[in-house]
Amino acid sequence: MPNVDEIIDRLGGADAAARLTGVSTEAVRKWRQSGSIPSRHWAAVIAATGLSLADLQTGLAPEPTDPSDVPAGATAALVLADGAVFWGRGFGAHTSTHSPVGEVCFNTGMTGYQETLTDPSYAGQIITFTFPHIGNVGANPEDIEAGTIAARGLVVKQDVTDPSNWRAVQDLDAWLKARGITGISGVDTRALTIRIRDGGAPSGVLAFPANGRFDLAALQAQAAAWPGLEGMDLAKDVSCRQTYHWDETVWAWPTGTGRQDAPRHHVVAVDYGAKRNILRCLAAAGCRVTVVPATATAEEILGHAPDGVFLSNGPGDPAATGAYAVPAIRGVLDAGIPLFGICLGHQLLGLALGAKTYKLDRGHRGANQPVKDLETGKVEITSQNHGFAVDDKTLPGNARVTHVSLFDGSNEGLACTDKPAFSVQYHPEASPGPSDSHHLFHRFVRLIESRT
Repeated sequence: MPNVDEIIDRLGGADAAARLTGVSTEAVRKWRQSGSIPSRHWAAVIAATGLSLADLQTGLAPEPTDPSDVPAGATAALVLADGAVFWGRGFGAHTSTHSPVGEVCFNTGMTGYQETLTDPSYAGQIITFTFPHIGNVGANPEDIEAGTIAARGLVVKQDVTDPSNWRAVQDLDAWLKARGITGISGVDTRALTIRIRDGGAPSGVLAFPANGRFDLAALQAQAAAWPGLEGMDLAKDVSCRQTYHWDETVWAWPTGTGRQDAPRHHVVAVDYGAKRNILRCLAAAGCRVTVVPATATAEEILGHAPDGVFLSNGPGDPAATGAYAVPAIRGVLDAGIPLFGICLGHQLLGLALGAKTYKLDRGHRGANQPVKDLETGKVEITSQNHGFAVDDKTLPGNARVTHVSLFDGSNEGLACTDKPAFSVQYHPEASPGPSDSHHLFHRFVRLIESRT
């Protein structure tokens, strides 16, 4: 069967291959380097070369490693849907008969792995950390963004070492074991990240069997059978089940977190997978916060008599969550209540206004994402975690684009021209990440004050 070099030659060389598939010649060079052509380009390759789908699947997908040929020292494996196997050393919890499966993504943050792992927006995903030293500051009960871990697992380069930080209460390995989460170290995370960057986020399975036996064919089949995040409503899985109140404020040296005992405004936060630091930022900005489940209706939200409504971050496909979220958001907009959304909340506001969303090839995940504010011309370094985006070309006339990504030009913010509502794609609460965008919570409060 043809290999990648032979297929590129059949296409007429690197320049012709790039033109036919709509990528750069640098991407074609990386095809040669990785020995793989992303499946989204197979239709163009088939049309230009006369090869069959079976040729591509057989010729390009790496052969699963013989189960008896486990590399020396390997105790865990990440198996992708196309058959690629990344061997390493397992840590955290051993996997059972049904290993965790999900979308393999990468995060470029240099700090805050504990906050990242507990961010509910990572539901359904296996996180590859590009920063090599994960685990070096241990874990503690303060730096968590949710009570449970929604991520399916993690992939790191270096072995997890004993923590060296005065705030550490537990090492990362023990912390993960206690929560049933599996990790794999010793992986060439640069190679895996390049693969994701060039071919999109693949489905994968993370296996760390206690008996050291790997059924790679079954693992690949499990990964290939996973339907992917498109069409998945995961917000209901990570949302709170009942309404509660929040008054804890942001952590500050040397006292830690505080309490908001003199709130000026009442905000209802719709929990699609809300991070705790978002709620802390709202409280610190002078708000009494009432948190309601993702499925709350407009009547239930407005029944709390809020001064403002906040739409939180969350996982999954916004179009799927929008089936129940969009009618509620439209009800809040019609009531004229000031509204602020971030991440999934931003996408859901876009859908409520009539726009469309789409899945990004690789997503934005990290704490170093540059975003331009079109109103001020300023650039903020932001914390982000999203795999979907609002198609700003589909925004209606009563909405305007306020922020854009300086990485790929995708939409990062919008505002209504006839209603007190705005949203951003990134995470102004950070945790982890820079605090450049904390001012947006105060902008929300000023919007509330202007309406009251």
